[in-house]
Amino acid sequence: MRRGRDADDVTSGGARNWVELVATVLLAVATVATAWSGYQSTRWNGEQAKAGARANALRIDSSKAASLANSQTEIDVATFTQWVNAYAQDQTELADFYFRRFREEFRPAVDAWVATRPLQNPEAPLTPFAMPQYTVAARADADRLDAAAELSAAEARRDIQRASNYVLGVVLFASALFFAGMSTKLTSPRLRVVMLVIGCAVFVGTALWIATSPVSLSV
Repeated sequence: MRRGRDADDVTSGGARNWVELVATVLLAVATVATAWSGYQSTRWNGEQAKAGARANALRIDSSKAASLANSQTEIDVATFTQWVNAYAQDQTELADFYFRRFREEFRPAVDAWVATRPLQNPEAPLTPFAMPQYTVAARADADRLDAAAELSAAEARRDIQRASNYVLGVVLFASALFFAGMSTKLTSPRLRVVMLVIGCAVFVGTALWIATSPVSLSV
């Protein structure tokens, strides 16, 4: 009987040592993984801040370009109105004066509109502003900058999600640490193994998920 108890004690002690060894390894790797996830969360928060700053700067530039485009359009409308009035009153010299002061972007649209013979052609566009030749570069710049700002804003939202994913990774790795630590404190061999298996499962699942996540290492 004594010899049987000694064998059981040896088996129990071997199992306990095995559990403690695995738990120690799990504690070590989970601690490193937790630190890595925390670092990556901080990095992606920084990337989000930079992307958000770019989006704001682009929106400011887009607003400036849009304001310039509106001002240039108002100038085109004003000079065109004065030119039409002078032309209608047969003030040729004054009409030429205004025509020479059309903006370079506006003059091709006026020439194309005049070529449609608007006084005789009822299907001609009502004004040069309806002609395809009428373009305002500043407005195109505003649209381009606004699109770039939206891309940066989308990048910022994506970086926020990545940072949140790594925060969740920290929580899950911490859970694995908890189960690994508890497995070394319990007296029941079965409970020790159960807690260790849960901890290993949580760690492996989280590690596989985090391994597929983007990494930020730029300074």
